[in-house]
Amino acid sequence: MSSVLFAEHPTQDGHVIAEITLNSERSLNALTLEMIEEILPRLADWQEDPRVVAVLLDSAGEKAFCAGGDVVSLYKAIKGEGDPDFPERFFHQEYRLDYALHTYPKPVICWGNGIVMGGGMGLLSGSSHRVVTETSRLAMPEVTIGLYPDVGASWFLNRLPNGTGRFLAMTGSQINAPDAVHLGLADRAIASHERDTLAKKLTQAAWGEGENTDTHGVVNRILRELEQASQPVFEELEAPVYKFSPLIRELMDHDTVEQIVAAIADVKSEDKWFSKAQKTLAHGSPVSITLIDEQLKRAKYMSLAEVFQSELALSVQCCRHREFPEGVRALLVDKDGEPDWTYPDVASVEASFIDELLTPPWATNPLHDLR
Repeated sequence: MSSVLFAEHPTQDGHVIAEITLNSERSLNALTLEMIEEILPRLADWQEDPRVVAVLLDSAGEKAFCAGGDVVSLYKAIKGEGDPDFPERFFHQEYRLDYALHTYPKPVICWGNGIVMGGGMGLLSGSSHRVVTETSRLAMPEVTIGLYPDVGASWFLNRLPNGTGRFLAMTGSQINAPDAVHLGLADRAIASHERDTLAKKLTQAAWGEGENTDTHGVVNRILRELEQASQPVFEELEAPVYKFSPLIRELMDHDTVEQIVAAIADVKSEDKWFSKAQKTLAHGSPVSITLIDEQLKRAKYMSLAEVFQSELALSVQCCRHREFPEGVRALLVDKDGEPDWTYPDVASVEASFIDELLTPPWATNPLHDLR
């Protein structure tokens, strides 16, 4: 069976709700190049199809919407076990898909249930209507594999308040539904059992004709109603990012990345969420931590297109150096949990090494046509 499924559901007034279902439950719906290359042309077709009024993007299973990209295939290609051009093709197509979602003229409703990490965050963030549930766990944990938060994270993390985006990137911390909505990383918190109700309401809605068509308004009204009905489900959920926001602001208010890392490590806390953030930071790649700091600084005033162009160049460069494949090896291939990082700590990371990673590997960026 295909790892991505497509369907068209007729509405009661003669329109169509298009549906994309990530269908690789065993791999937590990790995004492969094949999946990306199937989705892109289908989105283009639906954009031109006047019958299609909205796109529903969801996944098979309850555990994960999408746990990330296919980094194991990237690792194999880097190690000479596959097409050496695979990494560039993968990132090029993945970012083109993310950009297509960000700029899509029709409503895209992303049902971000369960694990939403890495490449899954790229899909969620690009969608016009981002839904999370009580089971949602959002994160950009690339610091654990020697990479950096990509898929447009240089755009959306930079827009979080008081250094929160930098903190979440450096610590790989998970975000639940209340925090996701509070931070603006999601639009609606809806109970997971309302998934079928959402699909039903979308097909039963009156979408209008011609100038009377307000597709985004119709979707907003449906989601608003479901969110209001779902409020009791979220009443008992804590919002750790909100809880720690004053402390996060203080911790990130330092002049160097070394000072930030030291400040986070020095906090005495028995809170599970914060302690996990400290542990991930302590075991993360010093190159990634330093790179995250510098990339977010450089991307602060970039346009969305410039962000994806810069991320493509950086991701390709990361595949040409040892830190990323070593991180993937330790966490996902050999699973020994003992990565041999290039540098022992952030203070040892050479500025010239970071500059080399941030230098585009070609004269013309493959995403130069993004506008």
